Amino acid sequence: MNGLEHITETFEALGREGYAALMPYFTLGFPTPAGSLAVIEALAQSGADLIELGVPFSDPLADGPTIQHSTQIALEQGMTVRGCLDLVAEARARGVRQPLLLMGYINPLLAYGLERYTQDAAAAGADGLIIPDLPVEEAQPLKAACRANGLALVYLVSPTSTPERIAELAARTSGFLYLVSLTGVTGARQSLSSGLAEFVARVRAVARTPLAVGFGIATAQQAQAVAGLADGVIIGSALIHAAGSAADPAAAAADYISGIHAGLRVVPEKSAE
Repeated sequence: MNGLEHITETFEALGREGYAALMPYFTLGFPTPAGSLAVIEALAQSGADLIELGVPFSDPLADGPTIQHSTQIALEQGMTVRGCLDLVAEARARGVRQPLLLMGYINPLLAYGLERYTQDAAAAGADGLIIPDLPVEEAQPLKAACRANGLALVYLVSPTSTPERIAELAARTSGFLYLVSLTGVTGARQSLSSGLAEFVARVRAVARTPLAVGFGIATAQQAQAVAGLADGVIIGSALIHAAGSAADPAAAAADYISGIHAGLRVVPEKSAE
């Protein structure tokens, strides 16, 4: 089974049970390389269905202060693209079985080499890539490299995307489509966007893959609300804050994600659709 198939099978299995996938995001190398590996293991054991792993970059334009801070710390710890791939391989060696998606910006990948990156990512055990600053018009070389190595290439749509743009991205994404729930950068919010349900419905009308919603989700209640609309719930900044402010980041991450997971499994709302 290749990476794309692994992601697809995971969403399908959860969908048959009526559940939305829980997909936490965590920055590789934060607060230390070993510490991030411990967090990944904790997430895998605490309810994560897929895990999004951030590849640190000095200009993370889609990320808010919390994730920006974590990436800066990771870079100061000496994290590199190769170091991120090594952590993925080590996570697999330690028994992490969930689909792993590398979220990173295009410049480090270009410097590393797209063919080399996709080959090494697949060899390490990654299942897919999320590149928020890669326009679909310029994505064909990376798309071809991902296809050759069995990796998903996940595109993002936002509430400001035109109907034509949404249809194009929905047709070209693989694995799932990432819905940015709000205009702005990542970060926990007090409430979900009032237009989220309408946005998800617009995308659902043209989607060929599962829909996962991220940006701004922080609480179990918010996660439950998103799970009633979409096929996946992505949580990053709130998790990083919980882990980064704790004496034991892995334990804090486990506590936080297990609470979110329990809330998503209380009422399988998706089964009612």
